[in-house]
Amino acid sequence: MQAVILVGGEGTRLRPLTYGTPKPMVPLFGVPFLERTLSRLKSAGVDHVILAAGYLPDAITRHLGDGARLGLKLTYVIEKEPLGTAGAIKNVEQYISGPFFVLNGDVLTSLDLRKMIEVHEKRGGLGVLHSIRVEDPSAFGCVVRDETGRVKSFIEKPPRETAPTDEINAGTYLLDPAVLEAIPKDTNVSIERATFPKLLAEGKALYAYLSDDYWLDVGRPDQYLKAHRDVLDRQLALDPLADPEMHRGAFIFAGAIGAPSNIEPPVFIGENVEIAPNAMVGPYTVLGDGTRIGPNVVVRGSVLWDGVHIEEGAHVTDVILASRVRVGKLAQVGAGTVAGHDQHVEPGTVVAPDSRLPATQAEQAAVAPT
Repeated sequence: MQAVILVGGEGTRLRPLTYGTPKPMVPLFGVPFLERTLSRLKSAGVDHVILAAGYLPDAITRHLGDGARLGLKLTYVIEKEPLGTAGAIKNVEQYISGPFFVLNGDVLTSLDLRKMIEVHEKRGGLGVLHSIRVEDPSAFGCVVRDETGRVKSFIEKPPRETAPTDEINAGTYLLDPAVLEAIPKDTNVSIERATFPKLLAEGKALYAYLSDDYWLDVGRPDQYLKAHRDVLDRQLALDPLADPEMHRGAFIFAGAIGAPSNIEPPVFIGENVEIAPNAMVGPYTVLGDGTRIGPNVVVRGSVLWDGVHIEEGAHVTDVILASRVRVGKLAQVGAGTVAGHDQHVEPGTVVAPDSRLPATQAEQAAVAPT
């Protein structure tokens, strides 16, 4: 079984985190998000994954290599220019040999992929689309289906009061290779806005698989924080992961017995973390590998990547700090702040809520258009 993961986007909504880190490599509890997605695919019987990449691809290839460590075969196809969701799939056509999954690279979900295979085998047609119900479909693409699950139409981002359904396209597909015939080559095309409606207009059959699985787009800082909070709240269990590298660190869930008195669960603590005895950490906090928390520091509701250093007396609440950020003595970092790699918050500084502290100029220059 094969899968295509769309990982070509620049992750602009997550900047400054993605100046030096491509969006698929943004960590989820210390492990790149893409790596966790690959684990889900392997558990569903996928053995060959094609990564449609474009932005900072070297960071992905260096970390994942040929996929052998994960028990997968990985093929990388690098876009010279953005091709859209359908164009990116067409661009990997030479590697497709049968029905294949397509996944958006920024969706966190508990979807059972094997059930989608069962639906496709039962219904036939050119593909199965995962759909979920949401309270407000106006920010998404609605999927209108009949009682058999056959898709009748797609309505993109309808006003809430006129939406024909609360069922939306959740960004995971199982497609027959024949779908590729409907996509022009070397063209920027959206599969949601162009290819799927074209297939319906031609009378081709697509089916929706509606589920109530956990689903979250982690492409924005607030949603990225929510993903960590939801796992810590046990709303979503991370897949069992065979690779020991993906088990590093420790969860301390609410109700844990024997947690240190200066840690308020739930929290996640990576390897080689130093926490001063009189610092306060948690709840809903993630400390990446090599993080150092100084005396009288307070860290709450935050995700800290590897190598972050919070100096004496600083307060950090509901923020995201990328790798090697240093927060100076007695500084206060307001809720909603996102700091890019290697930023230094000077001692005594008060950072206003919802601030964006960009990555270093060198990292920004490395990804700037030439």
